[in-house]
Amino acid sequence: MGQLQNGQEKSTQKYYRSKKKNLYTENKTIDQLRKETETAGSLIPLPENTNYKTVVAGNVNAEWIMCGEVNENRIFMFMHGGGYYRGSIAATRATVARISAEAKVKCLSINYRLAPEHPFPAAIDDTYSAYEWLINEGISPEHIIVSGQSAGGGLCLALLLKIKENNICQPLGAVALSPWTDLSQTGKTMVTNEKIDPIISKQYLDRFANLYFPDFNNMSHLASPIIGELSGLPDMLIQVGSAETMLDDSRRFYEKAKIANVNAKIEIWENMFHGWHSNAHILKDAEDAIISIGRFCKKLFNQ
Repeated sequence: MGQLQNGQEKSTQKYYRSKKKNLYTENKTIDQLRKETETAGSLIPLPENTNYKTVVAGNVNAEWIMCGEVNENRIFMFMHGGGYYRGSIAATRATVARISAEAKVKCLSINYRLAPEHPFPAAIDDTYSAYEWLINEGISPEHIIVSGQSAGGGLCLALLLKIKENNICQPLGAVALSPWTDLSQTGKTMVTNEKIDPIISKQYLDRFANLYFPDFNNMSHLASPIIGELSGLPDMLIQVGSAETMLDDSRRFYEKAKIANVNAKIEIWENMFHGWHSNAHILKDAEDAIISIGRFCKKLFNQ
């Protein structure tokens, strides 16, 4: 997916340079890293006609986000990324608004609890609670698509497994953006893409996986959904960049899903980096990826 044109090639190179000036180091505290995320998110402009309103989804702080003309009976539930320790609704509001506009859906974005203050299973419990709240509000699962990016992508897929365990109805579909599916970091691209990924390293993931799920000897499929039993999951779209160390988290999950007869689709976006969707205001491949998400959702919703 994706071919870099001159303009967006310059945008991509500019982004890479900016990230290389501010590389992750183990010396950075959690508070510093959290602040970086919120500052970066605040600089991304919201698309025109964006409206948002706070709501408590069960016991989870959340926000309704809509952009333009949407079908308010079609819900897109979104979980932000941030390694389970940072990130927020506010930091991803612009991306979610753009998805709302393209898919013509009403989005519910949630602030699940974060590690290390709230380790596993806090995040998946909150995600499940928010989904239950939607159902209890009278929204049919057939009118819901669940989604998330990075750690939120892992939560999105873990949610499907928890729903299956609890024998309630699956949502209509799922959209996982660069999902973190393997908290053990065993994918080959953790090594092969190490020098080209400007954002995510194995060292980084190991640090924060340990904060979220300290007992690796008893790993749960609700933390690493790649070890789950995937049969019976709904239609899903997975998007990931070819330059990501986490590329194999997506590829291997997709391959396992296909073996389990899940109607899964994967899009590997050439030269794209982790979280490129947030750059849709300046990067055509980010804009095009969101257009593809919209197309997938509208097809599922028969819009």
